[in-house]
Amino acid sequence: MVHTIDPVYDADSKILILGSFPSVKSREQQFFYGHKQNRFWRVLAQVLDCRVPTDIPEKKAMLAKHHIAVWDVIASCEITGSSDASIRDVKPNDLSRIFSCADIRAIYTNGGKAYQLYQKYIFPLSGREACPLPSTSPANAGYSLEKLVEAWKVIGDVLDSSMGKPV
Repeated sequence: MVHTIDPVYDADSKILILGSFPSVKSREQQFFYGHKQNRFWRVLAQVLDCRVPTDIPEKKAMLAKHHIAVWDVIASCEITGSSDASIRDVKPNDLSRIFSCADIRAIYTNGGKAYQLYQKYIFPLSGREACPLPSTSPANAGYSLEKLVEAWKVIGDVLDSSMGKPV
């Protein structure tokens, strides 16, 4: 399976959020976190204190306004459905295109599998640390929306400090 969704970033991006590989629904929609039960957009909207975006242009606008880049660790792999546990034969994405364009000050992974894959495939090349955040996937039933928002607030804090706002 080959990743066909372009990364979302621009020269003003300060934060990079990486997933593992797009779900079936995301691949169908050709955009990140497309499953209606995935809590990514609700969590990020609460962290950023804004309205939950409802379509792809709104999602892109929210990311751009808040200087957030989004992509995935994996460029291609073997995967069964949307199961991170089934991922094998990984080829990582080349993040240098983002790093060479944007002043990325912090990297976060959406879930443990994305972090594990980042550590294995990308960290040895980039030398840039990533911070794992709990997955927004509906499969992560152990985290309520409130617990996810609390854990993900670190993104808002980093954005505030990188933009010169008091934290």
